[in-house]
Amino acid sequence: MSRIKQFDLPDLGEGLTEGEILKWLVGVGDVIELNQPIVEVETAKAAVEIPAKWGGRVQAIFHPEGATVEVGTAIIAIDTEPAAGPAAEPTGPAPSRPEPPQPEIPPTSGAIEPGMIGGPAPGGRTAVLVGYGPRTTAAKRRPRRTTGEPTQPAEVASASAGQLTAEPAPAEPVPAGPGPTGPVTKALAKPPVRKLARDLGVDLAGLRGSGPLGSVTRVDVLRAGEARNGSAQTGPAVPLSASDREQRIPVRGVRRLTAENMVASAFTAPHVTEFLTVDLTRSVKALDRIRSQPDWQGIKVSPLLMVARAMLLAARRHPMVNSTWAGDEIVVKEYVNLGIAAATERGLIVPNIKDAGRLTTRELAEAMADLVRTAKAGRTAPADMAGGTMTVTNVGVFGVDSGTPILPPGESAILAIGTIRKAPWVHKEKIRIRQVATLALSFDHRIIDGALGSAFLRDVGAFLTDPEAALLAWT
Repeated sequence: MSRIKQFDLPDLGEGLTEGEILKWLVGVGDVIELNQPIVEVETAKAAVEIPAKWGGRVQAIFHPEGATVEVGTAIIAIDTEPAAGPAAEPTGPAPSRPEPPQPEIPPTSGAIEPGMIGGPAPGGRTAVLVGYGPRTTAAKRRPRRTTGEPTQPAEVASASAGQLTAEPAPAEPVPAGPGPTGPVTKALAKPPVRKLARDLGVDLAGLRGSGPLGSVTRVDVLRAGEARNGSAQTGPAVPLSASDREQRIPVRGVRRLTAENMVASAFTAPHVTEFLTVDLTRSVKALDRIRSQPDWQGIKVSPLLMVARAMLLAARRHPMVNSTWAGDEIVVKEYVNLGIAAATERGLIVPNIKDAGRLTTRELAEAMADLVRTAKAGRTAPADMAGGTMTVTNVGVFGVDSGTPILPPGESAILAIGTIRKAPWVHKEKIRIRQVATLALSFDHRIIDGALGSAFLRDVGAFLTDPEAALLAWT
């Protein structure tokens, strides 16, 4: 059995086929333990830390940070027997197999391709890099072709001890002939920027670009021109182009999945949204009383807790709302996996509380606080975002009154609550200042017709208007 083992990117959740390497937690040469976190990977659903399957010494890292890797692709190689010393390099070619010619390595992004490390080969030989025979000289690489991207360091095979070490890829050599010797580098810049640099007498090779991939922009050239002349330009101002004031953000990870799901949902389920403005004064007072209880100290209590409890109780009275359209049938769920929309740095995600209807109000508050805290830290497990049945979202935290939420795929109802604000309200036949908010319920009209959606929203509003009376009447 080979002592060098490759660790493949595991399947991190339902339907996930790839992940982006955010950060390596170990480096080549580090000694690691079983189940020690070795890499942080972002999938289309969350960022997770992956533990090592074996203990040992890290021999190679196949993909740099920022690379997108398919599930099942090797990402790291681990020597599971580092105490045995480095693997011995064969002293010569196999008798029945002459040394093959050195193949050219195609340009890569700086990472070693998977499948390059092997264990002992038949006949007592120790396997080396696939496609290579034993060599006594350092391997050569084809010069990288300049494509406008900065040169990345590549991990190449060390001819000694059969280990993999990182060393920078050699720069492209200058063709033979008269002229200076040494590598020639060319700054990244668009043709208009190069013309501007020539007009101002600015050497692009000496500038550190601030644009994408380190490219030199018009702003960089203008600043260099001012510094070169010792003062601001005396000639006419050169206007900035639109491209110099644009930022391009790759769509991937959570943001890409959210976009795909929202488009699929919007064009699959016929959405209907209804609105209801309610008096939440009694709910706000009830929350204040809960916060004052000794047993609730340290537990976050927000209006969203009351809305979530109202939805769970209303779902008992109208079970069809908690269902899924499955083509030729409607699946009505007897449990509620309540989704809580959470805004994070990576985008909006909707983890859910499993079987939330069985929880007490205190347990529900703790589960909601833990779910949001984990989501904002980027540590939500893919399983926590699967299987939701209905969702609640608080758009009021952004200072807006309402909205038209889009259904998460597979769900039939999503409720949004807007900002709770003081407003004049008719209370007991008199105009009073009350705590008022607007509820917005979006639902799948294939399952929920107007009457059912209105009844569900009415009951949610009734609970929030007078939670004590609703609890006595419904439970």
